[in-house]
Amino acid sequence: MTSVAHSSTTADYTEVPFVVRSGVILGVIQSVLVLAFSLGSRFLAGTPELVVRSIIVLIGIAATTLLPGTWTRARRIEGIAGAAGIGLMAAGVFLLIDSLILQRFGTYTNRWLAIGGGSNWWYHPVWWMVGTYLSWMGAWALANQADRGGANPIMVLVIALVFTAIAGALGVVLHVPYAAWTLGNFAVAFLVGIALTVLVTGLGGKRA
Repeated sequence: MTSVAHSSTTADYTEVPFVVRSGVILGVIQSVLVLAFSLGSRFLAGTPELVVRSIIVLIGIAATTLLPGTWTRARRIEGIAGAAGIGLMAAGVFLLIDSLILQRFGTYTNRWLAIGGGSNWWYHPVWWMVGTYLSWMGAWALANQADRGGANPIMVLVIALVFTAIAGALGVVLHVPYAAWTLGNFAVAFLVGIALTVLVTGLGGKRA
């Protein structure tokens, strides 16, 4: 199948070299953040550890969710799909960096290994799915906003964080298994929060 030539580069910019290059950049960003997170877990404790790791997680979530759709200038399905492709490519780049560098440095703590039953590889399938999902949902929300007159990544993040707080709190109050007032619970709740953001930003929008 031949690629469709763009008559304009103002929206839905999804040329393959660009998607690959953007995925590499995002993958490197994610790898640096993972390294910082692991070092924070190793050398900090208590409140300082929580604060530092929370900031890193927030930056990582924001970058993975918003950068791909911003880079592709997602307005229609092609730009949204291109953003998801960037998220997928980034997961592949992280896999290489993690296996060739991070794991060899021994950055992960015993807690990390214990979750995976002694294996360093348990989280890569999760990373692939979550990274692609967040990039896809973020681009979709940005496209919804653009349909209303202008994409605003900051507003998308704010809305998603509000829904994340609500979803996380409901999980704890309703005693959802493993839900607690933890950073991990926030990260899982964001998956719900960004989906609700897509739903809300799509309400009342124009349809092509």
